[in-house]
Formats: sequence, C-alpha cells, structure tokens
Amino acid sequence: MSKPTRRQMISTGLSAVAATAFGRIPTLSGVEANSRASESAKNILSENDKLWYHSPADHWEEALPLGNGLIGAMIFGGIPSEQIQLNEATVWAGGPHNYDNPEALTALLEIRKLIFDGKIHEAQDLANHKFMSLPLGQLQYQTVGDLHVKFQGTDHVVSDYRRELSLDTATHLVTYSIGGVTFHRETFVSHPDQVLVIRLSASQPKSLSFSVNFTSPQKSSSGGSGTSLDLKGQGTESNGIAGEVKFLARLTCEVDGGQAHVEANELRVVDAQSATLFLAIATNVRNYKELDLDPEGIVSHRLLAAKQKGFKKLHSDHVADHQKLYRRVKFALEPARSGLSTDARIDAFKGGSDKDLPVLYFNYGRYLLIACSRPGGRAATLQGLWNSSTNPPWGSKYTTNINTEMNYWPAETCGLSECQEPLFDLIHDLSITGHETAKTHYGARGWVLHHNTDQWRGAAPIDGAAWGIWPTGGAWLCTHLWQHYLFTWDKHALEKHYPLMKGAAEFFVDSLVVHPVHGWLVTCPSASPENSHHGGQGLCAGPTMDMQIVRDLFSACIEASKVLGIDSVFRSEVEAKLANLAPMQVGRHGQLQEWLEDWDEYAPEQHHRHVSHLYGLFPSSQISPTKTPKLFEAARKSLELRGDEGTGWSLAWKINLWARLLDGNHALRLVKDALRPVQSRGESYSGGGGVYPNLFDAHPPFQIDGNFGFTSGIAEMLLQSHDSEIRLLPSLPDEWPNGEISGIRARGGSISVHISWKGGTLTHAKAHSNFDQVATFRYGSHVKSVLFKKGEEIEISFAS
Repeated sequence: MSKPTRRQMISTGLSAVAATAFGRIPTLSGVEANSRASESAKNILSENDKLWYHSPADHWEEALPLGNGLIGAMIFGGIPSEQIQLNEATVWAGGPHNYDNPEALTALLEIRKLIFDGKIHEAQDLANHKFMSLPLGQLQYQTVGDLHVKFQGTDHVVSDYRRELSLDTATHLVTYSIGGVTFHRETFVSHPDQVLVIRLSASQPKSLSFSVNFTSPQKSSSGGSGTSLDLKGQGTESNGIAGEVKFLARLTCEVDGGQAHVEANELRVVDAQSATLFLAIATNVRNYKELDLDPEGIVSHRLLAAKQKGFKKLHSDHVADHQKLYRRVKFALEPARSGLSTDARIDAFKGGSDKDLPVLYFNYGRYLLIACSRPGGRAATLQGLWNSSTNPPWGSKYTTNINTEMNYWPAETCGLSECQEPLFDLIHDLSITGHETAKTHYGARGWVLHHNTDQWRGAAPIDGAAWGIWPTGGAWLCTHLWQHYLFTWDKHALEKHYPLMKGAAEFFVDSLVVHPVHGWLVTCPSASPENSHHGGQGLCAGPTMDMQIVRDLFSACIEASKVLGIDSVFRSEVEAKLANLAPMQVGRHGQLQEWLEDWDEYAPEQHHRHVSHLYGLFPSSQISPTKTPKLFEAARKSLELRGDEGTGWSLAWKINLWARLLDGNHALRLVKDALRPVQSRGESYSGGGGVYPNLFDAHPPFQIDGNFGFTSGIAEMLLQSHDSEIRLLPSLPDEWPNGEISGIRARGGSISVHISWKGGTLTHAKAHSNFDQVATFRYGSHVKSVLFKKGEEIEISFAS
C-alpha cells in the first residue's frame, strides 16, 4: 500500500472557533480608550491579527513570511520535512558598478530636437544607442537558499494540524499530533538580536529526532562540526558583472534530553524532547560600494549572544520590539465571522460573506512593512524581503515609477515612520550615484534617478528608451522626505533630508527646457511611465506626471527652506521655475490629460495598468474637490475611462484614488477585486490581480507593493489630511456601517486619531498631538477647529 499524501495524512476535523458578536462600540475616553478596545472588538481584532491554515504549504505563495529588515524567511510548515526559504537583504547578483553611459550627453540635444520635431521613433532609436545604461539591465535581488528539517516517525496519520502566523507577535506556529504525541514548532526572526530562532518540542520524552541541512541555487558549500552547520556562498554573475557578494549562514542548536551533532553536512538531533535552533546570516556588504565586512565574525558574535540570552528572553524581546510598532493601530469592522482558516476566508469573501477580511489584509500590510523595512536594514524591494529565485521577476529591484514609493505609502498614516529609514538611506545613496548620472547624461547639477535602481544604486536609464528615460524617480522619492516632515514636524530630520531634496531640485533647475510651442518649462526627454502613444511611441516632452512631481519637489524645497530659515537665493530661483512649469490640462473628453498634448485617445492601451497622470490626486494633493474642482472632475473622468481592472498594485493605487475622490463604494469595489483568490502557480505577468493563499499580492506574479498600497487605501478611506484639514470617514462604504479605528495618523505634529462609527454615522472621535497647535477637522459638511496642547487628547464633537 502506498503511503498517504501529506494532505491526506492531516485530519481536518478541527472544531471551528465560535463566532464572535461585534456588539456596539462604546464611547471610551482618556487612558481607558488608549489601553483597550471594547471586549467585542478585542475578539475580532484577535481573529484579524493572524493567518492560519489546516495544512502545510505546497507552494511558496502559500508559505508564511517572517523578517527583521535583513533576514527574511518563508515557512512552509511541513510534517515529514519543514522547508524554510531564506533571504538576506544584501544578497544580490553582481557587485559595485557604475551604469552611466559616457556617450549620453553628446546625444541629448539631438534627442530633444527630434522629440520637439515629432520624430519620436528616431529619438527613441538614438536614445537606445547612445543614452541608455551600460549594461542595459540592472542586477537582481537573490535568495540565500533553503533550510530543510527532516523528521523521523512521520509515517502515521497526523491529526489536529494547524499552522499560524501571529501578526501581533510576529511568530510562526505549527502544531500537530502523531501517535499520541503532540509536536510544536515556534519560529521568529528577531530584530533586536538579528537571528532566526526555531523552538521544536514534543509532549513526550525522546520523541523528537530530525536532521537539518542547507540547499542553495547559489555557488555554495555546506559543512560544519559540533552542533553548528554552515552554508557559505556567493551571489551570481549577471549582465556581465561578476558576483562579488559573499554570504555565510550558520545554524547551531541546543537540545533537551537528546543528542546533537554534525555529520555528513547535516545537523542531526536524536531522542530529544525539545531543541532550539539559532540561525544567523551575514554578508561582506557594507554598502553599495564597499564589500569589506567579515561574515564569519558577524554570525559568530550574533549566535554567541543569542545562545547566552536563551529562547525565552530572545522571544520576549522580539515580541516587545515588534508590538511597539504593530499595536499602534487597531481596526475593526462588523460583522464578525466564524473561525475559518485564511484560505477559506478568501473564498468566503469572494462569495459575499466574511466582510471584514479587509481588516486582516490591512493589518497584514502593516505587519509586512515592519518585517521587511527596519532601521539598519534595506529598503523594501518589489518583493519586500522575500524572494526564492536568483532571477526573480523584474529582478525584484526598486522600480521607482510607482512601486518603491507605494511600498511606503502606509508608513506615516499607520504610525510606522521608523520603517521609512531604509528608504531614506536609499535616497541618500542615490543622491551620490545620481549626481554622477546627472553630470554624465544631462550636464546638470544635483542628482537624478530614472525608473529603476538596485543594490549598487544604478541611476541611469535602463531596459529601453521608451520605458527607461523617465527622469523623475529621484524627485518622487524626495517627496517622502517632505511628507515625513508634514506628518511628524521633525525639524532635525528635515535638516538632514533637505540637501537631498535640494540636490534633486537642482537637477531640474538645470535640465528643464522651454517647450518651443507652448513656452512652458518641461522635462525632455521623458515618458509617461510604461504607457505609450501613437502606435507604441513612449518618449515625449513634459508628461503630466513629470510636471506634477517636479511641482511637488519645488514646492517642498521652497517650504523646507522657509522652515529651516536657509537658502533664500536658491528658493527664489526655484520659485521662478515653479511659476513656469507646464500646467495640468483637461482634454477633449473631459479627462485629465496624460500628456502635454491631448493624446489620450491615441494610447494603444486604453485600460493601461499605470494611471501616472493621476499622481496629482494621489499620492499628491495638487487636485482636490475644494481647491481645484475642475481638475478633480477631470481626474474622476480619467479614472472612469481607464477602468477598474488592473494588476495587483494597480488595483491598490485605484483604491487610494477613489478614496481621494470621496467615493467609498467605488473604492470598496476595488477592495473586493484586490482580494479575489489567485492560485499559487501558472500565472502570467499580465492580467488582473488578487491575492495568493498566503495573502501576498498577486500582480501576478507576487509583488508586495499591492499589499502596501491596499493598506494605504484603507487608511485613506477612513482618514484624510492632505487638503488643509483632517477629514473623518471621507470615503466610508455603505457596506461598512459599524466599526472603529485607532492610532491612525494625520499630517501635522504627529496627530493620532481614534474614530468610531455606527449605522454609517460617526459616533465618537478624539485626537492626540505631540505639539501645541490648531487643527481643523471635517466630517461631511461639519467643520471643527481644535486647539491642541502638547500631549493632550481632545474629544472631537460636531454641532448638529
């Protein structure tokens, strides 16, 4: 008789968790409201703070993620064998490299002339030969490999299986029973101690025997002695650039009631009742240009410290560190649901039940940002921290014409300012490499970044002229520096960031050119990201998105210089340029034009996934119902014409856009599309998005920006603060009649807001500020000005 399959071995007879009534949200005040939610909301929050399943993962898109900003792990939860796929944020292909093209500057004037003469094909041909990066493509973020734990005695029927990821404790749990013995696995990745820890235990003595080994697609070797096992490897060569990243992953263990030793490239544990595995990973990468760190010394130090601290202290420190960030925001919706597993919840949501699945997805986005972007780590890539390949889709790089920025949209609104520090570090590096690119390609001061970069901070245009020549990536990134100040009023951070903003602005002061027909200042050459016009032509002058981004950058530099009391001469120069930028325009169909000319109907893809020209609506605040009503309606028309369908991240962007259009019901329509189930294998790179069984966003394939964009969109539906006032429940859908959210942030002096609603009507609001200030709140047509004293919590009431 053949052995049963893994899924056949697992009993699914687990009792369902009792349904929880939502109940009425009481009005709380003062310390009581900060310390606890209502008891009914507590139960709902606990269900929406975990992902759990009745069976192990068969595919990577079913595995569950852990991370600390440097070490990433995808846990499969297997029974005969556990698989943990590993990443370390600095393991990339290739090595330090300057991508700039020395022929670019000599071709620039001719490329501009051809564009202004309407000879786009000729301009693109010249740009492809003379203006693009060397090599044409950048390098890839890569996997370290996999850790495999093979268990003895798993041939019998398994019962009571459950695997779970606690978003609240950032801990992965696996439990099951075999032959009367209950097995338990607990895994976490500590940010304070920079180690991955696995605690394995059995309910009876001498019941735990297993072996551990490493595998890797990299050029690598494995071996060890005593109770320690090493994986040594090197990142691959790519695009003709030699692989220079060296990494070391080391596993060591402690056992209770058994024996452990390394033999034949395996760590073997025999007859134990429990065992704790400690894993550290390090590389030789100090930064984008220096590879002189000692991985051996780093992992040895971290493992020694971890073993001395012990499992309980490691875990308690890890949980406290994580919860300090994660527990800042709480969100609940009615109605509650039965205790379905996460994959079943996705199906139930598709069928119209389990209407508060968006709460879990919102929380998951916050969890993922904490897990993949922490101070001391690296900025989140297209896949965050998690990638199982040496050649992932789009290199799992930093795509800066939407995706990298979207990764950080929820950071400020959800109280995770610290998680942006790796992004700010990335911008700092790019201001150096981009300075050389600005000189080499444009003969300009300051710094520039096009639509992609990698660990080696390439700033030149890549892939092809029609997509790659888009010079506003660095400018868009710099808007995050200014938004950080608007949310926090952190003047010290602004002083640190202002030179980066100024450098990005200097580039455009030098590189903007006068349009020969319109007389406006425009970027040229450029493109509207990844879209085309007139039969597939990409290059153009002054696309709408460029002018919106440059307008934001110039405005931010002007205001920052005033706040800091510096740079009045440069401020005047920027003010003069700002006044002459090409404006936003309404086209013949009532739409916001995507290009300087009214070319929208000449775009081959009328339902293109990018909605670049709507940057002015979101994430920017240049378009609003009160200040620019005609542009506001034109943006709505453009979004209607573009349609609701899109890839995963595109759906997420549209949620934010419809929220800014104050249409919560339409935003919810996109929320539902973003949560439609996608299978784990067989997707193409195009088509509509959704979610995989592990709630990773499906482009498809997996891109994490959709997760983060979704979380931002929910925040925008419930609170907006971009239009000189704080709007409460600006885009509340009819299908969310009852709920509450606390800890969500508004611009201006670290304002934290708590909102409750019942029957679709606001029932309670309060806010806290870290500064003395006056803030204006709006609920519908009701407006209230509030005087804050530093540290004081204020009840917000609106006269009827």
